[in-house]
Amino acid sequence: MVVEKFSQGVVNSGIFRLYIATGFFATLIFFVINADLYTPLEMIFGIIAVTVILKGISNMMLSLIILLFSLDNKRSELDFKYNEEKIDAMLAELSVQEAQKF
Repeated sequence: MVVEKFSQGVVNSGIFRLYIATGFFATLIFFVINADLYTPLEMIFGIIAVTVILKGISNMMLSLIILLFSLDNKRSELDFKYNEEKIDAMLAELSVQEAQKF
C-alpha cells in the first residue's frame, strides 16, 4: 500500500513526462539543426526511437526507485503511532481508575 502510494505520487508528479518531453524536443532540435545530414525518414525514425528509448529508461528508473524505496522508516513510524495509541489508552484507563478511587 505504501509503495503503491509512493509510486503513484512519483508518476503523477509528471517528472518522467517532463524527462521524455525534454528528450523528444532535444532530439527534434538536433535533427533540425543537422537537417542537411539526414533524410526526413531518418529524422522521423530517429525521433521515434529516441522517444521510445527514453520511455524505457524512465520506466526502469521508476522500477529502480520502487525497488530501492525503504520501508524501514515507514514501519518505525507506524510502530510509533501504534505504541503511542496504546500508551494513550493505558493512560486514559489509569486516569479513570484513579478518578474512581477518589
